[in-house]
Amino acid sequence: MTQNSLDTHPGHTPHGSTPPLTPMGLGQLLERIAHEWETRKKIFDLPTARIWSPDETIDLGFEFLGRPCASPVGPAAGPHSQLAQNIVLSWLGGSRLFELKTVQILDELEIQRPCIDMATIGYNIEWSQELKIADSLTEYVKASMLIDILQNWEPLAEHIGPNPGQYVFDMSVGYDLAGISSPQIHAFIEGMKDATAEVEALRAEIPDAFAEFRDFDFTTALSSTLTLSTFHGCPPDEIESITKHLIDEHGLDVIVKLNPTLLGYETVAAIVNDELGYLDVNVKEEAFAEDLQFDRGIELIGELRDYAHERDRLFGIKLTNTLVVSNEKQWMPEDTMYLSGPPLHVLASTLLDKLATALPGQLNIPGHDGNIMVSFSAGITKANLADSLAMGVNPATVCSDLLKPGGYGRLAPMLKALTKEIAATEATDLASWRALRQAESVDAGHESVSARYVANLRGDGREAYHFAANEKMPREVENDLEMFGCVSCNFCITVCPNDAFFSIPSLVDTGLSSMEDSRQQYFVLSELCNECGNCMTFCPENGDPAMVKPRLYTDASVFHDRETPGVLVSGDGLSAKGIDDESFNLIERLLESQKGNPLGTGVGVNNG
Repeated sequence: MTQNSLDTHPGHTPHGSTPPLTPMGLGQLLERIAHEWETRKKIFDLPTARIWSPDETIDLGFEFLGRPCASPVGPAAGPHSQLAQNIVLSWLGGSRLFELKTVQILDELEIQRPCIDMATIGYNIEWSQELKIADSLTEYVKASMLIDILQNWEPLAEHIGPNPGQYVFDMSVGYDLAGISSPQIHAFIEGMKDATAEVEALRAEIPDAFAEFRDFDFTTALSSTLTLSTFHGCPPDEIESITKHLIDEHGLDVIVKLNPTLLGYETVAAIVNDELGYLDVNVKEEAFAEDLQFDRGIELIGELRDYAHERDRLFGIKLTNTLVVSNEKQWMPEDTMYLSGPPLHVLASTLLDKLATALPGQLNIPGHDGNIMVSFSAGITKANLADSLAMGVNPATVCSDLLKPGGYGRLAPMLKALTKEIAATEATDLASWRALRQAESVDAGHESVSARYVANLRGDGREAYHFAANEKMPREVENDLEMFGCVSCNFCITVCPNDAFFSIPSLVDTGLSSMEDSRQQYFVLSELCNECGNCMTFCPENGDPAMVKPRLYTDASVFHDRETPGVLVSGDGLSAKGIDDESFNLIERLLESQKGNPLGTGVGVNNG
């Protein structure tokens, strides 16, 4: 089987002058929550069975740079932490640490599409936010307000438990000192530290269904920690200057994200190509020469730790950024792409053990117990979450796994499996369980959990990370995808990080066999679709759901500016462009079949 290609599935039409994403307002999102809960007992298409309720007997909490956090997982800076509903979906799934998508001074990027390739191990060509800087701030404030509301919303209480726990928003900015010290990024960081003005401006959007929260005491201090993201090839002096600027100018506790290139070209190529068998991955040797070198990295970590400590601030490192590789597949339209998933997990774990050896007693992990916190993001799955956390990383953030079928619904099973593993021991919390795992590792002849884990990953345990275990392509069937009717697998809904898809039960007596043979009909919320390509990767039929399925708009300006066919839903009813009359009538009937309004526009869809 071969991955759906752009040649056989055209339709990635230019957006015109509008940006790729047009976020929904706070009121619109709350209207969607109210409607979905009343009609389907879901929130942004996540069923109650996938909402995490903490086990009161097992404490999964940890401290993130001194701040209490109720679970050790969350979305990595990427497609799952950009829009408000993304963050809410992660919170419902059990995330309590949110590494927000990287914000930078260039906020009018033209990212080529498709930009995500999760057919096997995971590649992307994304890098930072797709919103204006001020809009990114608004999204994070909306997300915080939505979480505050849902934590205290009576209908949800039985599903999240009596103590859903504290959460942390961790900012991420990039990529150089000039941009990060600009007035725009300065205002963003200070706005995250004190979002009072944004919160007060958004109160008026709270709809009648949530009127009890119009005077709620919302969180206004959204974040005081930051994970620094830098370009591959960023000079060490620049990393040092940026970190010191963030500490001195903004009073932040800072984490510096490191690259897998610290391992050196020979080691990385040996692991990826030889040990793991990814012979089709062309590791770019030139990227290693331009990147931070290991010995200088060791010096830099120590220097920044001391600098932060002298100013009563905390410092940490994150492992790791993605790996720069050549785009041999040519499915995404760039010469370079960034590797993630299983091979990156082995690389990042190996780097952690190497750093621990070079920095004895300095990292805050079992067997070392230093004061440099280590966070981790590389190929985390349900199968390896416990082993990864046992190494002492705080937290383990997730991206690639959430882009697989199930999406945000994969988080709660991860946490339940972790809880079960801890409960099977004498431990009742994450810290004491880690101590047990450390003692077991020492008894087995290893200095630490990380040393034992890496020995296994590069030995008998590497099978799960080998090419042979990850070469299978997504399932395909020999059908051409149609506007109405498909296999109703729901993959387009669950693999979309932006919740841009929703479904409506099929109609009967339409005279259209393709519709009547399908349980559900699928729609695209156009303003939330950035055409990343992930739905096309996992759709078993031959086509691109983001382009073939009916595209709905709730913003008239976006509707008129976009060249793609679609239907505008407004208070005046429905209007369409590029849609034939028969299809338009079916779309109208499907929308009218819903009780109320599933789009959160504040008006009904049955002609107003």
